[in-house]
Amino acid sequence: MKTICLYFEIHQNVHLKRYRFFEIGKDHYYFDDYENERGITETAERSYIPAIKTFLEMAHLYGKAFKVAFSISGCALELLEQYAPEVIEMLQELNDTGCVEFLAEPYSHGLSSLANEDVFRDEVERQAKKMKELFGKKPTVLRNSSLIYSDDIGGLVASMGYKGMIAEGAKHILGWKSPHFVYHCAQNPNLKLLLRDYKLSDDISLRFNDSSWNEYPLFADTYMDWIAQLPEEEKVINIFMELCALGIYQPLSSNILEFIKALPAVAKERGITFATPSEIIAKSKSVGQMDVAYPMSWNDEERDTSCWLGNVMQREAFNKLYSVADRVLICKDRRITQDWDRIQASNNFRFMTTKPMSVGMWRGIYDSPYDAFTNYMNILGDFINRVNALYPTDIENDELNALLTTIRNQAEEINVKDKEITRLQTRLKKLEGAAPASEKKVPAKKAAPKAAPAKKETPKAAPAKKVEAPKEEAPAKKAPAKKVTKKAAKK
Repeated sequence: MKTICLYFEIHQNVHLKRYRFFEIGKDHYYFDDYENERGITETAERSYIPAIKTFLEMAHLYGKAFKVAFSISGCALELLEQYAPEVIEMLQELNDTGCVEFLAEPYSHGLSSLANEDVFRDEVERQAKKMKELFGKKPTVLRNSSLIYSDDIGGLVASMGYKGMIAEGAKHILGWKSPHFVYHCAQNPNLKLLLRDYKLSDDISLRFNDSSWNEYPLFADTYMDWIAQLPEEEKVINIFMELCALGIYQPLSSNILEFIKALPAVAKERGITFATPSEIIAKSKSVGQMDVAYPMSWNDEERDTSCWLGNVMQREAFNKLYSVADRVLICKDRRITQDWDRIQASNNFRFMTTKPMSVGMWRGIYDSPYDAFTNYMNILGDFINRVNALYPTDIENDELNALLTTIRNQAEEINVKDKEITRLQTRLKKLEGAAPASEKKVPAKKAAPKAAPAKKETPKAAPAKKVEAPKEEAPAKKAPAKKVTKKAAKK
């Protein structure tokens, strides 16, 4: 039986404002609030809200026969919480249906997995914590920014305790192999990999409304026939895309949501099911390891990282940004941390690309990649000055490393103690639960000969006491006799 894994990314870049060289040291606010509010509210109205509403209808209509997964960047969550909280409320309502899974990803939707292991761990942990707060469950499957993956990244993710990771089914990596199987990380077989079928995914996200496409118009029956006709042994079909593909890349007027809504019913007719990433990982065995020596992604035809790090400007900005990563990690200033998350976002590097694009490239406020580079470096210059003011550059690396080591050790000790506290609290609750039961039993046995238990048994043993009392307790016969007679008389 074939199974579809349907996944959507939710991410919104926090737009930077025009920031000139002469503002360095004077203005520490880098963001265009008007554009951020306009962008997220427009995306929510045109895409997120109608799409999630459709998923809710599908969940109520098809029940557990329909499953879907999402990952949400921390930056997107902050914008949604501020400007479009109804989107989060609808996602929570969808979560209550039991038809959805939320995945982990870097908080900033940045490139930390390519630069600094500690930053990547910190970002993923913060985003996963946010997922648990909002949706009640900590993710067990991770999705890296733009599906960036390599053997080293997979080994790192496995060491963090994740069971699975989703990645791109890049042709230059797979070769003759199919993306319709479950694979595992070359460095750690415990981490299973789900690979995106980019053709079937792009048929929906990029080509659905293209009237020049030879398959236009695409119907749900046709789409499911393609899946049903795949070789019998190819069981897992991973369809991954951005959520804004539904409503923005493919306008609502194209009937894209009606197409999505029809998929479960048409799939059922062909014996095809839906499942979440963790469900597939739990019940599917790996057919072999994936060897990915160099990072791949789902971007552009090359499916690599060249759209972010392909020219000198991008690499200069990237190296300068992460040159202060260790100092930012030990910083407790909330403004520094928030700014760090926002300027890390991969979109900021993509604006600097000089690659020719088969799909139109939107550069926001920038006229050219050089304009994007200049603006970003001005902001980065001020940000680094602020970090260095807190942790001066004259602090030697050995001293800083020793401080970082101490902080990491303290964090590990705290984690160990937290686990021990949780274990002891669980044990205490069990003991407290057992204590009342034992207290009821023990006093009953010890107090049996005493007066209180005797009173409880008096009504049952009344006839025996009436006979024995006159014989054995003759001196005290009058007083007891009256009490017994009164009680007997009343009863």
